[in-house]
Parts: sequence; structure tokens; C-alpha cells
Amino acid sequence: MASSPPEIPSEEPTGAKALIHSYSNRIWRSLLGFFPSPDSSFLAKISNLYPRSQSSRSRPLRSGLPLPLHANAVRSHLIASEESKAFIVLEDIMEHSLSSLHVIHKSLLFWQSLAEGTKTQKVCFMIFRRGPKALVNETCKMLSTLRTSGSPIPHVYHSAAETISQRISILTSLQCCLANFLAEVYLEVNKYKDVLAENSEKSLPSLLIAINRLFSKLEASISHPPEIYKSDSSFSKDGDKSCAVVFEKLPDVDEEFSQWTDTEIRDATNMIYQNLQKLDAYLSFVLSHSQKPGKLTLYWLRYTCGAVGLSICSAWLLRHSSLMGSSDIDNWIRETKESTAGFWNDHVEQPLLAIRDELFETFRRRHKGVMEVEEVQLTANSLHRMLLAFGEQTKGQKLPENIADQELLEIVMSRYEKEVMHPLQNLLSGELARAMLIQIQKLKLDLETAMLELNQILRANEINFAILAALPAFFLSLLLLMLVRTWILQDKGAEGKGRIARLQRRLLVVEVEKRIMQFQTCIDQGLVEESKCMFGLLLYSLDRLFKAVERHAKETGEWLSLRQDIVDLAKPELKTEYKLAVTSRLGGMYDCLLPSSKRR
Repeated sequence: MASSPPEIPSEEPTGAKALIHSYSNRIWRSLLGFFPSPDSSFLAKISNLYPRSQSSRSRPLRSGLPLPLHANAVRSHLIASEESKAFIVLEDIMEHSLSSLHVIHKSLLFWQSLAEGTKTQKVCFMIFRRGPKALVNETCKMLSTLRTSGSPIPHVYHSAAETISQRISILTSLQCCLANFLAEVYLEVNKYKDVLAENSEKSLPSLLIAINRLFSKLEASISHPPEIYKSDSSFSKDGDKSCAVVFEKLPDVDEEFSQWTDTEIRDATNMIYQNLQKLDAYLSFVLSHSQKPGKLTLYWLRYTCGAVGLSICSAWLLRHSSLMGSSDIDNWIRETKESTAGFWNDHVEQPLLAIRDELFETFRRRHKGVMEVEEVQLTANSLHRMLLAFGEQTKGQKLPENIADQELLEIVMSRYEKEVMHPLQNLLSGELARAMLIQIQKLKLDLETAMLELNQILRANEINFAILAALPAFFLSLLLLMLVRTWILQDKGAEGKGRIARLQRRLLVVEVEKRIMQFQTCIDQGLVEESKCMFGLLLYSLDRLFKAVERHAKETGEWLSLRQDIVDLAKPELKTEYKLAVTSRLGGMYDCLLPSSKRR
């Protein structure tokens, strides 16, 4: 496990030297105490076969569909990780296969969606969404075609359809090969799970030999269709290496001989990692021509226009800056500050102060309102006394104090009509002037009453007016908050928290159900290889679902049950009816997979 301490010279050092040597030896022995002592067990022998970067102390646990192992094997893998490095090889094979399938799946979805697009979309893709070099080449081809055979659009469309079809064929072939390999590795681990749980020292050599045979089978399947690449110039110019990959192979060994030496174990595991590296290199080469173009390639025209616009804007700003002797930018900044301060004062500060005053100064305003009501009442009392005196004088009798003002006004108006018949005479010696003064008092009372009611309406709506004044600032703040929230909580596909992420998780359940039915259909028709491909794609879909729901299910406390259901769906020995029942339960019971409208 660890090398022995350095040899100490035979001659005894003295003084400071002796002290330094003594402390260095003690420190070295303390460091060696952290490492487990070597023993004769098989798993202890293979603990030195892996790179230090993949040690169990520093290597994080893989998040995704787990290996089909028994509970005791998984528990030993989690608790006694120093003795479980035998499973790292299997986990790395699973991780490499699933990550490669994910890249292929995303590229395949892109080309399939483009294949279902319109003719205009395909022509625009060939001309404008493959980079500036493709734009120049396609333009030259279109001009030459225009001179020779008329409209170039049909030729561009035919070239786009052919390119898309080639990419889909290549990616579909790669997907099927990798899905077959993943399914066979999973089935091999599932076949050896009983022995691995009981005695990994005895079963692991046979499992490594089986995986080596699977790499040989993958080499034959992934390299056999050179005709797929011949029609594509991007592949043919690179020669035959584009459609060939050669994996390392184990020498012929006796499978019954289980006690492998350290060298044989090291060679077998290192060979698996070398084969994984070769597989990654081969897939990188093929996908460099067939995978979905990057955003920079797809939207290069937008980015170019944006860069040109930014350059023009920068030059215009430079011309108006103080560097060129202009004070325009300084003036604009000052005006912007003043406008911002005015907006803040008119739509934020003053409305908030008005709301505060309305909420916290109710008593003072109520007292002021009482005073205004009393003033109106005084005017009404004065009018009543004037009407009562006029009525008693006109009628020549005593009237009751509680007589209504309306009756008294009728007496005044009746007398007023008579007096108006001779206005000049009655203005000097009659009751016309007195009747007019009473009407003026009545008009004053009506005005005061109307002003009091209007004032009460305005006071009752002061909060509403303040809120209306603050609405622009409120909507602006809400918009900024939404933009910041969208930027911070960026959509992470099915692992996100929004409605779209929840929909994508439900679509993953639908995809799992579809894979199960396709797998069963292949089994019923006796299609062995196709059934393995469908099972591998099922494992890939389950791995995506596992990663998408893990964090959300842990938050809701559903993870243990949901994890077991996903693991059950990956078991090849379970019947299809049970798996379909599980998928139905997934979409209808777990909170992280329910539609947004049905959440409680």
C-alpha cells in the first residue's frame, strides 16, 4: 500500500542533525499510520491498481442509476470504501457509456427536429447556421448553380436533407452500439451480483474477462459500417481511421483459475481504462463531424451583428466622450441622475410618505374632519333660524322649532315670487332683499356640504392615489426582480424547479414507459440484438430520470421509495406488467413528478 520509509544512515548524527532526523522519522511513521496495513485479501491487492486521482477517499460517489448489486454489497461499497475499489471499474464503465449516450442523444434530437422542419428552415441552416465558411461556400455554389441550371434552392435543400440524413444514420448507429454495450455490461454485473456479494475475490476475475469480451464485441459492432461515412466528405478526407477503433485485449487465461496475481489484475484493469480512453477518442472524432453544432456556430450571424453594433456604439460614445473634447456624455449623465432622482421622488418617496401619513395620522385627520362638520352645522343652524324668523313674520304666527327647513323654504320662495313682481319697490321697502339673503345663506350651506363630501372622498382615496403614483416603480422593480431571479435560477433542464422542468421530468417518465414497451415488443418478436439496444436505452432514460428527481425527492422526503422504484424498473428479471404499473405510480403519486396544477 505505501512504500517503506527511507533508509537511515548507520552512523549516528549528533546535535541538531540528530534532532532533525529524530523528528523526521517520527513524522514519517505517523503518516504511514494513516494507511491501512497490507494483507493477503484480494480487494487489498487491487487497491494499488487505480490512479491516485480515483481513490475512494477523494473520488465522489457517482450520482445516477446504481449498479445492480445486493444491499450488502452496496452497503460495503458505501461504508468500507477502501475495500470496494473493485466496483470503481464497473462504475466508470457505466459513467462513460451513459455520458456518451447523453451527448449522442442530444445531437440526435437536434438533427431529428431539423429533419422535421420546413424546407425554408433547412435551407437557412445550410446557409446561415454553419459558420461564415459555410456561408461563403454555399453562396459560391448557389451562384455557380444559378449560372448553369437555374434556381439553386432545390440543390441546397437536397444537400441539407442528405446531410441531415447522414448525421442521423451515424448517430443512430453509434447510439445502438453503445446501448448494446451498456445493456450487456449491466446484464453481466446482474449475473455476477450474487457472487460479488458473497466473494468478490473469486468472481471479479471472471467479470473482468467477460467485460473484456464485451469490448471486443463493441469493437466489431462500432467499426463495421464504413459505408455510413463514405458519403460524407468530412469523414472520407480523414481516411479509414474514422470508421475503425481497436481495443486492447486480455491474453488467453484460464477462467477457472481465480487467484490472479497482482500483475494480472493490474493489466486487466489498466486495459479496461485504456479501452475507455480509446472509445472516448473514437467517439470524439466521430461526434466532431456529426454532433449538434455549438451555439457560437448556430448563432454566429447574430453574434457578428451584435459585435458590429457594439463597435459602432463604442465609437459613437468615444466621439461624444471627454477623450475627444466633448462634454455630451457628462451632460447626459447629469440629466440621467436628475431624471432618476425626480422619478424616485415622484414615484417612490412621496407615495410612500403619503401612505405612511394616511396610516399613522388618522387621529389628527379625524379631529380636523370633526371641526369641518361642526362649521357646516353652524351654517345650517344659522339658516334654520333665518328661515324660522322669516316664516313667523310672513305668517304672523308662532311656528314650532322643529319644523323642517323644506317647509320654511317653501314659505320663503312663495314670498320671493310675490316680491319679484315689483322688484324696485320691494327691494327698498319689501322683503325681497331679506329673501335674497336667505337664499345666499342656503347656497353657502350647499357649497360647504358639497366641499365636505368631496374632501371626505379625496381623503378616503389618498392611499389609492399614492399606490397609483407608486405603480411605475413597483412594476419596474418587479421586472428587475424577475430578470435577476431568471438569471440566478437558470433553467437546468429536468433538474430545475419551474413548470417546464416539471414537465420535462414527466416526459422522462413517458420515455421510460415507451422504452419498456419497445423492449417487450422486441422480446416478443425474438429480436435479441434489438432488445438489448432497447434495454440499454431504457437504462439511459432511467439514469436521466434518477438524476432529475434526486434533489427534489430528497426535499419532499420521497427519495427512498422513488429510488427503489427506479431501480426496480432497471431489473431485467421483472415482468413488464409490473414495470408498467410502477411507471403509472411514478406519474401519479410522487410530488416531484405531479403536474403543477395538481400539486397541493
